[in-house]
Amino acid sequence: MDHLAALIARHTPGDGMFDTAVPGMALIRQAQPTDRIPVLHQPAVCIIAQGAKVVMLGEETYRYDAASHLVVSVDLPLTGQVTEASPGRPYLCLRIDLEAALLMDLMAARPPAPGGESARGVHLSRTAPELADAAARMVQLLDTPEHAATLAPLIRREIHYWLLTGDQAGVVRQIGAPDSRLSHVARAIAWIRDNYDRPFSIEAVAREAGMSPSALHQHFKAVTAMSPLQYQKQIRLQEARRLMLSAACDAQGAGFQVGYDSPSQFSREYARLFGTPPARDAARLRAEAPLTTAV
Repeated sequence: MDHLAALIARHTPGDGMFDTAVPGMALIRQAQPTDRIPVLHQPAVCIIAQGAKVVMLGEETYRYDAASHLVVSVDLPLTGQVTEASPGRPYLCLRIDLEAALLMDLMAARPPAPGGESARGVHLSRTAPELADAAARMVQLLDTPEHAATLAPLIRREIHYWLLTGDQAGVVRQIGAPDSRLSHVARAIAWIRDNYDRPFSIEAVAREAGMSPSALHQHFKAVTAMSPLQYQKQIRLQEARRLMLSAACDAQGAGFQVGYDSPSQFSREYARLFGTPPARDAARLRAEAPLTTAV
């Protein structure tokens, strides 16, 4: 992984997450351990080249490092914390977004072996040399941007292929299967994200997902480790945090915009998730350098 680490280090000018000229690829660098950072993570594979990180989904903890990678199959509210990093050996990570259409195409050309499905929407795997090599070639395209438009789609396809053949194939396969349980849960998640600021009933979300209310509750919790209402609360609080930072919105206004009628309830639930009341948290984050927003 030393080669991949050197490439990421060369293209990250400082701490934070950096989108690149290659669509769907971001590079992350941190020169010191971080606090726990709640984020809403979209489907992606995250490959650490140097350092280590702990990711939490509800009460579950996943630790990964330069020997492993993390696959996220649906939009999930995760909490990430860099645990191994220093100025001399910073945490370095590559994130590549996963594409359902590309996975469907690969599965049609070479149907994967059945079985191995995982209920959780997050999976930790050892990083095979083939995947690490493809990831390094993807980052190396930043050195020759004139070739990126042609070669990046080919390498992206290769990375999706290796994910479909590794021990995380059961998770990745469900992303590309339109009738999988994961795809039904993903439709419910998309509806909640679009309507997070207003009340909803489980029956309404179940209709959007094409499932019965009892099946939705069971499979939603299996994938996300939380109920639909708990998921909505996470989305509301993270959006409120974004509003206070990017729109300079005050705490009361942010809480109201995301659907809270009670300022005290908003402040209480915000502090429970982020560790400090909303106004104090926003002031602290504005004063600090940008933090990594991906796992």
